[in-house]
Amino acid sequence: MAWDTEGTKRKILEAAMTEFARLGPDGTTLERVAKLAGVNKERVYNYFGDKRALFSAVLRSELGKVALALPITSFAVEDIGDYAGRAYDYHLENPELSRLMRWEGLTFNGEVPDEEQRREYYGYKIEAVADGQREGIVTQAIEADHLAFLVLALAGWWSAVPQVARMLTGPDSTEEFARRRASVVEAARRLASAP
Repeated sequence: MAWDTEGTKRKILEAAMTEFARLGPDGTTLERVAKLAGVNKERVYNYFGDKRALFSAVLRSELGKVALALPITSFAVEDIGDYAGRAYDYHLENPELSRLMRWEGLTFNGEVPDEEQRREYYGYKIEAVADGQREGIVTQAIEADHLAFLVLALAGWWSAVPQVARMLTGPDSTEEFARRRASVVEAARRLASAP
């Protein structure tokens, strides 16, 4: 019988994502990841290396998913509020990404895994804002890199600190999620709107 290598790798990445999001790199053990994935620890080492390499692989996988889910080319033709709303939706449905990003910030001093590749990806977002600025659709009062960061923060912070969102805006519900999303969309549009 042939071994399903890709399927096993996916199971390990899913288990690792769950554990790293919950406990962070320092609190997660490869034994726990292996058990959750239904494989032996040696398989995890064979496919991904040590825990730091596995954490990097999880981040790479999750960031690849969000990149595919939220493509953007230019805010000269695409609505920045719509983009912010889609980003809010993604983070609401995938709160582990915000947790992984916070753990990464706490764990790594200086450069993070795949930083150059990720800078390039973020560069597309900055260029989308800059294109909107050149066309007079997006304000030039805030520089493109800062505006891109602010829009991402508007969209993602709700899932990064859900307890604060709940205390400020009330219990989580379908209606409250819709209200929050509407606020994100409107705030992004106002923030980016050219005078």
